[in-house]
Amino acid sequence: MDFWTGKIPAWALQFPDMGRTELRDFKKAIDAGFRTFSRAFGEDIENFFHPLLQFLVWFEKLLLATPWPIIILVVAGLAWLGARSVGIVVGAILSFLAIGYFGMWKDTMSTLAIISVATIVCISLGIPLGIWMAKSDRVQAIVTPILDVMQTIPAFVYLIPVVMLLGIGKVPGLISVCIYAMPPIVRLTSLGIRLVDKEALEAADAFGASYRQRLFGVQIPLALPNIFAGVNQTIMMALAMVVIASMIGVAGLGVPVLRAISNQYLALGMMNGLAIVALAIIFDRVSQSYGKRLQRHRQGINHE
Repeated sequence: MDFWTGKIPAWALQFPDMGRTELRDFKKAIDAGFRTFSRAFGEDIENFFHPLLQFLVWFEKLLLATPWPIIILVVAGLAWLGARSVGIVVGAILSFLAIGYFGMWKDTMSTLAIISVATIVCISLGIPLGIWMAKSDRVQAIVTPILDVMQTIPAFVYLIPVVMLLGIGKVPGLISVCIYAMPPIVRLTSLGIRLVDKEALEAADAFGASYRQRLFGVQIPLALPNIFAGVNQTIMMALAMVVIASMIGVAGLGVPVLRAISNQYLALGMMNGLAIVALAIIFDRVSQSYGKRLQRHRQGINHE
């Protein structure tokens, strides 16, 4: 279209309609192939993830069945072990008391369950993958573009194949959360391993350390600050997926937020949104404080 006259140029009208039919056929072939794959292997994939579903359901029931004073004591204990700060501990206790007072306890426990399980899955898969990336430039060249896609693609896009394969429920939501939240722990684990001082590795080799001893005795301990920074970012990104995951049947604080959006309930949305913010702040402060303590400990060892 011409900028000044607003008319379509003659050359544009004469341009042939090339490739549209082929592109349409290509899209139909992809859709048909994926439908065939989901029908053929969907049940096997569901069976593969069934133990994960059982663990998630068991952990959620455990949190819901545990009396609230015990939950608050556990949260306070974990906050103290991680942060060693009275202010953070008091803030965590007051936040959970407010969550219970305003009737958001059940949804909060469901959110804690899926965030905890997603973090465990991300750590279990992300740290070994990050170590592998640090050890092999070829693996890093292959995995890095995949991580780029995982971080940049809109969450709604990869919800489509997950829902087509596994339907609506907890497992599809958990997988979606893990896809979105795993890249930071992989990247920062790889970075931390690669940043380990060569002098420390040479000293380990001089003492005759094996590959396993060098990895678990030198590299991983020195890379822990970076690894915990990755854990922190993974938790934050998992919490950011709570509302989106509620769209495919994941119970938690995201469900009331989604209902508030649909029905224009401002108070309901704000209260549950603030509960998510409170969880995010608690996790962030505790994990950051623990990472800083590890960093100070590492610097103290280096100075010695």
